[in-house]
Amino acid sequence: MHNVVMNQSKVMRVFLDSSFLSLMLFTCFSSAVSYSLYSSSCQLQGQFHLNGMHKTGDVILGGLFQIHFFSADPDVSFTLEPEQPTCYGFDVLGLRQAQTMAFAIDEINRNSNLLPNVTLGYSLYDNCLQLGIGFRAALTLVSGQEKQLTLEENCVGTPPVLGIVGDSSSSSTVAISTVLGLYRVPLVSYFATCSCLSDRQKFPSFFRTIPSDAFQVNAMIQILKHFGWTWAGLLFSDDDYGVHAARSFHSDLGPAGGGCLAYTEILPWGDDPAELRRIVDVMRKSTARVVIVFAHESHMINLMEEVNQFWEHTFQCRFAPPPAGWVEVAGELCTGQEVLENVETDFLDVSDLRSEYNVYKAVYTLAYALDDMLQCEPGRGPFSNNTCAHLQRLEPWQLMYYLEKVNFTTTFGDQVSFDENGDTIPIYDIMNWVWLPDGRNQVQRVGEVKRSTFKGEELTLDEDKIFWNFKSKQPPRSVCSESCPPGTRMARKKGEPECCFDCVPCSEGKISNTTDSMECTSCPEDFWSSPQRDHCVPKKTEFLSYHEPLGICLTTTSLLGTFICVVVLGIFIHHQSTPIVRANNSELSFLLLVSLKLCFLCSLLFIGRPRPWTCQLRHAAFGISFVLCVSCILVKTMVVLAVFRASKPGGESSLKWFGAVQQRGTVLVLTSVQAAICTAWLVSASPVPHKNTQYHSDKIVYECAVGSTVGFAVLLGYIGLLAVLSCLLAFLARNLPDSFNEAKLITFSMLIFCAVWVAFVPAYINSPGKYADAVEVFAILASSFGLLVALFGPKCYIILFRPERNTKKAIMGRGTTKFQS
Repeated sequence: MHNVVMNQSKVMRVFLDSSFLSLMLFTCFSSAVSYSLYSSSCQLQGQFHLNGMHKTGDVILGGLFQIHFFSADPDVSFTLEPEQPTCYGFDVLGLRQAQTMAFAIDEINRNSNLLPNVTLGYSLYDNCLQLGIGFRAALTLVSGQEKQLTLEENCVGTPPVLGIVGDSSSSSTVAISTVLGLYRVPLVSYFATCSCLSDRQKFPSFFRTIPSDAFQVNAMIQILKHFGWTWAGLLFSDDDYGVHAARSFHSDLGPAGGGCLAYTEILPWGDDPAELRRIVDVMRKSTARVVIVFAHESHMINLMEEVNQFWEHTFQCRFAPPPAGWVEVAGELCTGQEVLENVETDFLDVSDLRSEYNVYKAVYTLAYALDDMLQCEPGRGPFSNNTCAHLQRLEPWQLMYYLEKVNFTTTFGDQVSFDENGDTIPIYDIMNWVWLPDGRNQVQRVGEVKRSTFKGEELTLDEDKIFWNFKSKQPPRSVCSESCPPGTRMARKKGEPECCFDCVPCSEGKISNTTDSMECTSCPEDFWSSPQRDHCVPKKTEFLSYHEPLGICLTTTSLLGTFICVVVLGIFIHHQSTPIVRANNSELSFLLLVSLKLCFLCSLLFIGRPRPWTCQLRHAAFGISFVLCVSCILVKTMVVLAVFRASKPGGESSLKWFGAVQQRGTVLVLTSVQAAICTAWLVSASPVPHKNTQYHSDKIVYECAVGSTVGFAVLLGYIGLLAVLSCLLAFLARNLPDSFNEAKLITFSMLIFCAVWVAFVPAYINSPGKYADAVEVFAILASSFGLLVALFGPKCYIILFRPERNTKKAIMGRGTTKFQS
């Protein structure tokens, strides 16, 4: 490329000083209908005056390049003799691209292996970044330059240009390719990236050596994902390139990158300071630290003139104290009148010959397609009747056939080919704009994005090379809301983009174990959320345990009661021959003590983790033990009444119904009824262990489900019936004449018993979980102790401490009652 650089001033002079006749509009007339002097000819109807550069050859390649940014007369008329447009704002990049095309053609002409018998020429025009001017230039290229041209039959012949390299603007390319596509004239662009140009139905003759915006958009999103930038601003130019790229970026950003836009602004055409200041103010006020721009550099020049930091660094001045985090620059106050073109800056040189390389590949693409066409062997061609195309009678669609199949490798080792849409293999270099300490800036390559057949889109970044203009020298954070940590979920803010959200802690029983969870998931049945709500933990289990204070107290009390029963039983056995033990059937007293001991022991079945056998046994043992106990008391009460009734005249016959056998039988029958109730309950709806989570969501309360509420009610009701009956009978016998009236003790014990169990019912119903079992155990122990103390306390007191009262005379007192022994 040294020759290109050395010829720079000469070519520039040609573009600035030369004026060429161009765009010679020819109209083909038939000899039968025209007044032309020729039987079949095309006559120039008008001509355009454009800046251009030409070189003759056997085959001419056209080229459209942006040598100037602006035109003084953007409204181009298509009169027969339009004036030459006035272009200004010299673009060195466009000049380099034109030089590259000239260099590539000269290189091909020197290559004996490529087009050995054909000399390529070129005709290059300046489009001034104006659609009308670019369209003029394209028509000039395809129409030819002769004022009058005699054609062969059917108006066919060698076209003025074989193909066109260009245009640099997507909007111009869309318009030009629409017309050229009608005649299948190849147009190979080096800079038009609009994804709309991939539509083969609308643009059948369009090719490009630069990737489509569809890939560019995906590459941008890949970079955003790499750095975790989910909150970005979007600026774009109001043309086909900007609009299509912005639309694609906006639609793909959310699904592909998980991000959203803080703002979207359209860059104005030309110099509009008020609108540019408004856009810069939007950028400054936004919390987004990343801005994506799809626009031509001419738009960016105007925008950058309105930014605090670019202007200050470029001219080493300052407008105001810098914002926090930015690198402070020294110098005087900026006036705003500094001229950007007067300083050395790489802002206008961000391509680093990349676009020129695309021009280079575009020229070689046309050359290889022409070379393949000329190598066709007669009779083995790809067209009808196996014919080949001829250079002298070439039709554009014939070259199109070879362009679609072109596949070559450049001298730099890059493969060039096109897919079914005319798009090349996509690859982008990622460039980083570096501000150097001496005030200059430099653009350097820090990575690439490419698409491969097997790996798809691949992003490669050398982060050590990236320059970040912050004190931290680290990538900025650009998010609307910080990520929600595990244990929380994202809650969208009403009326704001989806990237703006609040982090709401998961409710109890739910967790999120990933960052930015949309929902919290419920824990399994036997698990609960951890305090941090980031994982599930087994639920705490709760039951009346032997290891907790309450269970220890109840167990101790139960064993104490059992021990007392054993002691009292031992005392009674030791003194079984004394009158106070023999009074009112000592056998029933022994049986009563045994039943009380069973009552104390059955309370232990309510302590500990519920098991199937403990659930089934606890209520059955409790019900039978207490019925046995109350039955003994009831029989003892009935015996007392019968004895005192027998002491009256004519009452001796009542004693025959209350002999020892009858007493044992009555107790057995009454107890058997309760046994039958328990059996029916266990068979029909047996109590089973149950994991209850209704009391506490974070706990599993193990309890015994009663199975049948009716069965439990009948069991308690039967005990209550016997207890009330015993209490009534004992109450009737309370005033019988005797110095030791056991009926009073029975009355008192039954009152305690009934009071305990009447209080038990509401307390049991309203006690949750293990406390229901504790209430039932307490009721069992309280009623058992009540019976034990009330019935046997006075007797033990007399036996142990008042033996003088343990005589038949003392017990009978002044009465004449006969006791059954």
